[in-house]
Parts: sequence; structure tokens; C-alpha cells
Amino acid sequence: MTVRIALLTYSTKPRGGVVHTLALAEALAARGEDVHVWTLSRGGDTAFFRPVDPRVQVHTVPFGDRPDEEVGQRIVRSIETLRSAFSPDGYDVVHAQDCISANAAFPCVRTIHHLDTFTTPQLAACHERAVVEPTARICVSGAVAQEVRDGWGLVPTVIPNGVDAARFAAASHDVSGREHWRSRLGTYVLALGGIEPRKGSIDLLEAMSKVQAHRPGLRLVFAGGETLFDYRDYRQAFERRAAELRVDLEVIGVVPDPELPSLVAEAATLGFVSTKEGFGLAAMEALAAGVPVVARDLPVLREVFGDTVVYATNATAIAAGIINQLEIPIHPGLGQELAAGYTWDAAAAAHQQFYAAHLAAG
Repeated sequence: MTVRIALLTYSTKPRGGVVHTLALAEALAARGEDVHVWTLSRGGDTAFFRPVDPRVQVHTVPFGDRPDEEVGQRIVRSIETLRSAFSPDGYDVVHAQDCISANAAFPCVRTIHHLDTFTTPQLAACHERAVVEPTARICVSGAVAQEVRDGWGLVPTVIPNGVDAARFAAASHDVSGREHWRSRLGTYVLALGGIEPRKGSIDLLEAMSKVQAHRPGLRLVFAGGETLFDYRDYRQAFERRAAELRVDLEVIGVVPDPELPSLVAEAATLGFVSTKEGFGLAAMEALAAGVPVVARDLPVLREVFGDTVVYATNATAIAAGIINQLEIPIHPGLGQELAAGYTWDAAAAAHQQFYAAHLAAG
């Protein structure tokens, strides 16, 4: 029997949870489910950052920018706006992918990608409710599920991410796409995501000042961005430190989705030094493209990546890891084999089993 599923996310932009939502929706639809994705469309967007399989019905809820709005106010308005537009009527499963959409959709299932500690009261309350109040929980790694058990005594179901390994593997052979980035950026270490505390951006900056002393001409490139949170102070500290260290740096912002795989494939190394992660999808995509990865030494990343990446705990170790991966990289076949084992079809099949059990339990 076909199940009617609503997947909810907070943005149309290419953040990890949004990428997960779309890929899961498409895989579920390919398996015959009736899937609807609901999202807030920020910054005047009327669609997601990439085309979505037409078998998935997309519902975008306009959310206008207010430049002077504080973070707490933006969180509250985001929840209220999505709640006023979304109705659970007619859906068998309502599945939220983040704390904002969960707070807008209770009662719902929720995927907890990773846990954070917030100081903004509204955001801290949003985070707490989105852990405690869902009717059931999924985590994309055992390490995060253990954090939920330790912190709240709740027992999530673990369903790992998928990865579009074939797409990123093909990019390693995209001569023109890689040449485009090489001619624009030279030789570079890549970081994906915004310049923000959770991404460890300043640690990577500090590390690259040491690497560039050893390997002049190697550039640090940040691609991506878009967050609800206000990291202006951190960004200013990052820019001051970059100037002090004279790091060869380029921040290119959000990259069109068709160009992302070749950008990743051309990187000399991916610096993946987040202080918190749920799975590490960007690093898995890099491995699929044959790119060596230096990752923060976190339990979740050791669980997911095993011996396919180099681990580091601080800027000095990150620098040493990058130099090692440049000079004697881990054999790319190990990472490519790992990435190929995580498919969205397998993730969708596990979600179908989860939904069936959840519905049977009433």
C-alpha cells in the first residue's frame, strides 16, 4: 500500500539537511511512495537549489527577509510561518528534518542529524522541543543516537545517509569541469559550508597558514553558505585572522549544483573539520570523487569513515594531516568503495520499514 509522506525542511538552500531531504524524497518516490516536500522559501526563492524529481510534490512557503531581525525572532517567525501553511491532514507520515520544521509540524517523526548547544533562548527551546516531543526519532549515525540516549534517555532508530557516489565519481573524469575550477582557483584545499563556528572555519584557516608556509601556491577555498543564524562576529574574526596570517584565501559562496561535483573533484584535499556532525555527507561525496579528506577527530566521523580519512584534533594536527594527504594520500579506492556502499535507495528502504512499524504502533 502506498504511504502518503510529508517531509519538511527549513530552507531551499543547499545545506546538508536540505540535500538529505530531497535525496530521500526522490528515493522514496522511486520506490512508489506518495511524497510531498514542504519548505520555507527564503530570499525570494520559488524552488529548491536544484531540480527535484517530478514524482515528488514540492510545496514552498514564502518567507520574506527582514534584515534587522534578530535570530530569535527569525526562528519564531519561521516556525509560525511554516505552521500556518502546513496541514498534516491527509498524510500518513509527517517527517521533519530539523528543529524548525519539527516545531511547526508536531506531532511528527523527526530526524536528528546532529545535536547543538544554543544560547539564543528561542533557538535553545526549539532544539529541546524537537528532541523531546516527536512521536519517533531517526539519527543518521550511531554516535548521535548515543548522544540522544545519554542526554534524554530516548532511543532513536539509526538509518545512515545515502550518497550520490556515481555523480561525484563521474566528476573525477570531467576534464572540462575540473579545468574550469583549476584555471579559476589554481591548486586548492576545499571547505564546504558557511564560515561558522560549527564548521571549525578558523581552525582550518590557522592550519592553512602553516600548510602554505610549506606549500606556497596552495589556496584555501570556501564554498557554500546560507544559514539562519547570525555569525557576523565569527565571520569578522575569521577575516581579521586571515589578514593577519596572510592566508591565500578565496570565498566563492554558493556554487550552482551542476558545478559542485567538479569543484569537489578538482580539490587537492577536502578540509572537513566541523566540531559537530551527524554523518559527514560532504566528506563522503569527496571520497566518492577520489579526493583525500582531513576530518575532525569525532566519534561520529570515526564511525562513518573508519580508516579512509586522516583525523586531526586542532589546527597544528589539521595542517600536518593536509600535508600528509598531499604528499602520501590514503589510497582513493578505499574511500570510493566506502561511498558506493551508502545508497539513497537503501536509506529509503529503511525509512519504509521504519514508517510501517511506526504506523503499526499507532
